[in-house]
Amino acid sequence: MREKPIRGTVGALPETIAGALAYFLVPAIVFLLVDPYKKNSYVRFHSFQCLGLCLSAVVIGTGLRVASLVLFFIPLLGPLLILLISMLVGLAFFVIWVVLIVKVLQGEMFKLPLLGDFAERQAVKG
Repeated sequence: MREKPIRGTVGALPETIAGALAYFLVPAIVFLLVDPYKKNSYVRFHSFQCLGLCLSAVVIGTGLRVASLVLFFIPLLGPLLILLISMLVGLAFFVIWVVLIVKVLQGEMFKLPLLGDFAERQAVKG
């Protein structure tokens, strides 16, 4: 992928703005389906990384739901522990999402571990 700052445009948008919009779920899907965005590797990368982040949030949320069924039977401590863990995980995903948007607006290719590699492979395919 690119190492130098992004300064071009894709469609009517600067690449950095299109990349930032790709971190919202609906625009990410639209960018993967609509020309000229689907042909731009920078926008594709960020769209796929967004989808991967959303999918991992759903998987981790489901895992927390299953764990909460077990922890719920511990009186008083169980529900409090569930609440604390859920809030920390939610806050972590929110912080990661904000960092990704800030980095893309700065024109940087910030790859998350595992998800970034997958997103990069998908962006190059298209």
